[in-house]
This record gives sequence, structure tokens and C-alpha cells, in this order.
Amino acid sequence: MKKVYFLQTCDTCRRILKEVNLDGFEKQEIKANPVTVNQLEEMYKISDSYEALFNKRAKLYKSMDLKNQTISEADYRQYILDEYTFLKRPVFMIDEEIFIGNSKKEIERLKEFLG
Repeated sequence: MKKVYFLQTCDTCRRILKEVNLDGFEKQEIKANPVTVNQLEEMYKISDSYEALFNKRAKLYKSMDLKNQTISEADYRQYILDEYTFLKRPVFMIDEEIFIGNSKKEIERLKEFLG
């Protein structure tokens, strides 16, 4: 399985999608097609952390003052399901590997994995 979850309005996502060979990838735009419970569970199964999938740069994170609250894994899961902006993006899933977010290190790891 090769899949990428991304946001079309995100310049960083668009740049990364241009840099990576997407042949054979299923693409899911998360604003138009929000992540389902099953899809989030698939991501969690590989990443073993909802927090790792959570976008702490989202405007809502700041406006809801979440950084000053204690948030459990169950809370992270619910926030991601409730609001697409809380999914750190892009998320690439390739078989049993997952690449989360847009850090330079993570994108380099993805490019190396894809060869």
C-alpha cells in the first residue's frame, strides 16, 4: 500500500508532493476527504503514537490554548478526527513504514526509502 495524506492549500505539502515520485500512490486530500477512524487507526498502528500524528503548529492549537493543557493519546486521536488541520502533514504510508510531517529529516528519510 502506498498512500499520502495531504492538504491542497498547504504550500509545503504541494512542494513536497512535487519533490517526491508519487507513481503508484493513492492521494487523499484531507480537507475534501477527512481521515476516517480506520485510516487514523492504520497510521497509529505503524507510528504507535497519536501525538506523533498531531500538528502542534495548527492555528487552532494556539487559539484553543492546548499547549497549556494535559492532552492524552485519546484526546490527540479525537482532535485529529474532529479537525483535519490537527493531522501533521503530509503523511506518507508505504507498506509498514510511515513518514509524518514536513521536517527536512523526515522528507530525506522518505526520499531515501523510495530510492
